[in-house]
Amino acid sequence: MSDVHPYASHGPVISIDSRTEGALARDLLRLDIEEGTMGLRTLVAHLHAVGPDSDGSTEQLSYLDGQVVDIGRTIAVALGPPGGERQLFTGTISAIEVSFTEGGAPFVSVFAEDALMRLRLRQRTATYTDMSDADIVAEIAADHGLGSACDAEGPTYPMVQQWEQSDLGFIRDRASRLNAEVWVDSDDVVHFADREQRTAADLLLVQGNELISVQARVDIAHQRSDIERRGWDDLAVAAIAESAGGDVVAAEVSGGRIGPDVVAEVFAESARSCGRHDVLSTAAAQAYATADMRRRARQFVTVDGVTAGTPDLVPGARLDLRRVGRPFEGDGYRVSHAHHSYDLVVGHRTRFRAERPAMAR
Repeated sequence: MSDVHPYASHGPVISIDSRTEGALARDLLRLDIEEGTMGLRTLVAHLHAVGPDSDGSTEQLSYLDGQVVDIGRTIAVALGPPGGERQLFTGTISAIEVSFTEGGAPFVSVFAEDALMRLRLRQRTATYTDMSDADIVAEIAADHGLGSACDAEGPTYPMVQQWEQSDLGFIRDRASRLNAEVWVDSDDVVHFADREQRTAADLLLVQGNELISVQARVDIAHQRSDIERRGWDDLAVAAIAESAGGDVVAAEVSGGRIGPDVVAEVFAESARSCGRHDVLSTAAAQAYATADMRRRARQFVTVDGVTAGTPDLVPGARLDLRRVGRPFEGDGYRVSHAHHSYDLVVGHRTRFRAERPAMAR
């Protein structure tokens, strides 16, 4: 397990174009960094605009002259206690804003996004032939000058079309079909991979210690005992029907009750059958059915929590939760969303959502 420092709160280290800028940390009012499983990590930093570098007038406020922060510059943020620092963000400044309020000091807000912003900005129509989703994403990443590590399993399609859609929106759509995750690392490598192929820290979080607050929930509303995907094979002139059951989920857990089994016990009719126009082969039907079953089952147990700042708590991190009640106790959780914040009142806080497919017996 990774070491955690539940009550240590240290200010962030902020760099612009690889140069550490101490003034940014000095004038920082609040920092927010967020990321989910579909990528595009974002940053918002609010900076006190009246300081040693300004004369207090609106004509010479800090950070509005382009000398330190400017559109298009690279901003990086490291946060955490000594020995536990982590670079939580590297990206490009995309917006700068100034705010004035009655009775309050003006402040400047800096907005930035990671390298996936390049994919967000380009919208196009394109056709891909005889390629898998991993092949398609690798080609799109290369078009933007980015590396790729595309390991998600899936079928090869005769043809896939992208219609007037941003490259980021398109690969997110392809990822949702396979229940894959999308992210970019600090080396500007785009990852398109199954959850289990994402490397991250193992963390032990204890309610009342590392966990400042937590809400845990087990819910069968979206669970299904069986998922069927239907389509049509033009070459064979035949209907397609493939299904996935709880067995594809049971392989991911070491014990406990999984969502598909629990919903089947409560409701006899809890299967889901759905036809899709893009299901043109048995391989696609099976991949989509399996992905939908896994996505639903993995959200059977969800936890929303807050820690006193945990730099390693990022999407993909594996959690072992303690003192949270018997159904929710133990390991097997994966973080699906993380929000790191820092302000002058409480310091570093990490809000997260985690999920797992089984409740403890």
